[in-house]
Amino acid sequence: MKGLIFSIKRYSIHDGPGIRVTVFMKGCPLNCSWCHNPEGISPFPETVLQTNRIGDREFSSNVEAGKYYTVDDILEILDKERVFINQSKGGVTFSGGEPMLQAEFLREALMACKGKGYHTAVDTSGYSSIDNYSSIIPFTDLFLFDIKHLDEARHIESTGVSNISILDNYRQLLASGKDIMVRIPVIPGFNDDPEYLERLKHFLITTKTSSLKKINLLPYHKIGSSKYKRFNIPYRMGDVETPSGEKMQLMKELFLETGVKVKIGG
Repeated sequence: MKGLIFSIKRYSIHDGPGIRVTVFMKGCPLNCSWCHNPEGISPFPETVLQTNRIGDREFSSNVEAGKYYTVDDILEILDKERVFINQSKGGVTFSGGEPMLQAEFLREALMACKGKGYHTAVDTSGYSSIDNYSSIIPFTDLFLFDIKHLDEARHIESTGVSNISILDNYRQLLASGKDIMVRIPVIPGFNDDPEYLERLKHFLITTKTSSLKKINLLPYHKIGSSKYKRFNIPYRMGDVETPSGEKMQLMKELFLETGVKVKIGG
């Protein structure tokens, strides 16, 4: 069995505890306006014309976005990094795209990684069937779970999909007893107004179980915009600016009222 992967990042420190290898799986059912990995949206391998500029000159070349890996390929990469992973109490994180879009391969990879003693994490939008999540729970130590918006209409407007199953899956994972870190992308004009933030805080408090270990506030940034330019994809965020440090600190203080650890950034 093979999985389609568009990037593998070694020495990752923002996708779970310790030093990790993050495997970015290709394909995502969401189409978020602020996505910083546009090359991960399509579920198929792509050859993309990439244009780079040096001074006044432009150079174009074909770039492959997406390559098939076996589970053994991933284990081989992990084993080369084992000393750093072990010393830092790190592990492997499957991200994307949306890794649940390749649920069968993901399950096999997680099972193999657990069999080799690696701490496992899955970074997910929450948009998949509960059966798919149930199939990987035994082999997943940590879920990094995105909550983008509680309002269904706003969620559809900016991501293209409903959030009903996402919130249901969140509750189910909380009940599973597995560790969860909630990730909240802070998008100006979308989910950062005071009234909504109070509502989100209340939601996190009322659904909280001992599984919820941390809340990560992820400020929108323009880093991904350079990819859109390189891959000649229209960038939809226009002049949206990164939230100020002061605003992020105020949000952190608000969410500390949940009784859960809060961190700005991954």
